[in-house]
Amino acid sequence: MSHIKIIPVLGPESSGKTELSIALAKHYHTCWVPEYAREYLPVLQRNYSADDLLLIAGKQRSMEIECAGQANKILFCDTELINIRQWCIHKFGFSHPWIDSEIKKKPYAFYLLTAPDLPWVPDPLRENPGKGEYFFECYRKEIEYFGFPYAIIDGVNQNRLENAIKAVNQFLDHE
Repeated sequence: MSHIKIIPVLGPESSGKTELSIALAKHYHTCWVPEYAREYLPVLQRNYSADDLLLIAGKQRSMEIECAGQANKILFCDTELINIRQWCIHKFGFSHPWIDSEIKKKPYAFYLLTAPDLPWVPDPLRENPGKGEYFFECYRKEIEYFGFPYAIIDGVNQNRLENAIKAVNQFLDHE
């Protein structure tokens, strides 16, 4: 996995992370890691708990490791542990120590932080309409706190993808 550049797409709900992850993987002829919570939560027959978020975080990380073996130099991830950490803090008032320690291990080469400049699209798993700027700032502050390299990705449709490709190419050129 060390030779694969893992690039997560991080951002608030409804900021185009999934579409961008898919499009970037296609552009770079590689694979991407879907957000495990989208598979796990719909079949849960109860309200989710902080323990569920820990389980989701662990599975997300194991999916990254599995997909890295299939990646072509770059692996894009439709979310990562900073997202889950902030979700846990917002919902339950704390983060699990395991999540915090995994973030500090820094397996990601570069972050794409999606701006909350797209219209809100309702979805049964989305819980925070109107809080895009709030979560964007939470994610930005965490990335900067840990000193992780990142680029803010904004724009709509093809322009958003082009901005992401430009940021990834600049990162790769300086690697």
